Amino acid sequence: MASLLLFALLLGGFQVESAPTADEIFDLPGINRKLTFRQYSGYLHVSENIHLHYWFVESQNNPSASPVVLWLNGGPGCSSLEGLLTEHGPFQIHTDGKTLKHNPYSWNLLANMLYLESPAGVGFSYSNNEDDYETGDSTVAKNNYLALKEFFHLFPEYSKNELFLTGESYGGFYIPALAELVMENKSMNLKGLAIGNGITSYEYDDNSLVYFSYYHGLFGSTLWRALQEDCCENGQCNFHDNINLFCIINMFRARRLIYNPRLNLYNLYGLCEDETHEEIRYMKKLTAANHFDKYSFKIPEQKRTAPNRHRTAKFQNPSYKGVPCLNSTSTSTFLNNPQVRKALHIPEEVQKWEVCNEIVFQNFDREIKSVAEQYLKLLNTKKYRILLYNGDVDMACNFLGIEWFVDSLQQKLQGKRRPWTYKEENSTQIGGYVKEFANITVLTVKGSGHMVPTDNPKLAFIIFHHFLENKPY
Repeated sequence: MASLLLFALLLGGFQVESAPTADEIFDLPGINRKLTFRQYSGYLHVSENIHLHYWFVESQNNPSASPVVLWLNGGPGCSSLEGLLTEHGPFQIHTDGKTLKHNPYSWNLLANMLYLESPAGVGFSYSNNEDDYETGDSTVAKNNYLALKEFFHLFPEYSKNELFLTGESYGGFYIPALAELVMENKSMNLKGLAIGNGITSYEYDDNSLVYFSYYHGLFGSTLWRALQEDCCENGQCNFHDNINLFCIINMFRARRLIYNPRLNLYNLYGLCEDETHEEIRYMKKLTAANHFDKYSFKIPEQKRTAPNRHRTAKFQNPSYKGVPCLNSTSTSTFLNNPQVRKALHIPEEVQKWEVCNEIVFQNFDREIKSVAEQYLKLLNTKKYRILLYNGDVDMACNFLGIEWFVDSLQQKLQGKRRPWTYKEENSTQIGGYVKEFANITVLTVKGSGHMVPTDNPKLAFIIFHHFLENKPY
């Protein structure tokens, strides 16, 4: 009898203290169909002050055997719930901001998906100390690592499953920095990384964006010749940190054309949506600040002796009112519904959800300039597979700079750059182009922009499936 009582007490204690039980989502507003998988929302307490919100959706197909996939959106300072609710989660939000629709290409058909809002201050994540909102690359990597450890503590049944780290945009810095820590922890079964249109190097990104913009017709041959003359030397162009005054002036001209407020920076050929309630996908000046930040000062009017094609003028940093082509009004409306917050176990005192936190963004310490060191450390183990997939009409993190970056790692090439294909009804179509190295693959997705799963969910699903299964493209 005593042993039975002890067992009951132990079982009762486990039920009370179990975070997954407390965090399980039972009734999410807006869903019009019965779910066949479990999902959880709560907090991973990485320190006494820092509490990172997570939303975990189990696999729809044998979760105990499916891999665990962490997803991080970028910014820095933007919420990973955008990835869940507008890209590859099991349901997506209708434009009314109230109802959810089924996503036939959800990534949780293949994996257990963990969406983490990081760093503190982003989305529903918070800190008891406001100083923590002034953070940077190394601190975020450490806290993301601690959050992952806490997740496996709360969900020990998944601790031995294959683990993949994935993300997008500034996640291109988040993920390799996190992987560098995870790879040292033998209790985590890390298998690889996959990043969509991720930043890899400011230098490669800046330089390639000028080529991308010219060859996509954003400016003409007159400005291109001026850039070539003033920013290039001995066949090598530097649009990244060139101190030549004439180069700086012409980069202002190029930049104004690239960052035209009616041009969709995230999908060059996509339409511009009108923002509503000033709820934009990325906050004011976000993307502009990630590119060409050394050109953000004012150049005074001055005279100069130069060919007639150069004009003397006053150049100022353009005034940006955000990127109106992409808005997050429906996502914000849904997540700030009191009933939704309650279903997600968000305390009442936690801040209103916003797609990006400008305080985090403005105060972020960008310690990383390139992730070459992190990738080489991972590649030298020959244990992990890495995929960098890129929508080929994105300008925020363009495919060309990412290919240049991968080439610079000087890994063993497995074959020439080639088309990859997929089946569409009764025909075979080209999905993009792929270049494969020993343990790293760089791949384009034809006609997609910055958010590949949003622009082409079917191709994103195919890519994700092949990556998890380690199948050729």
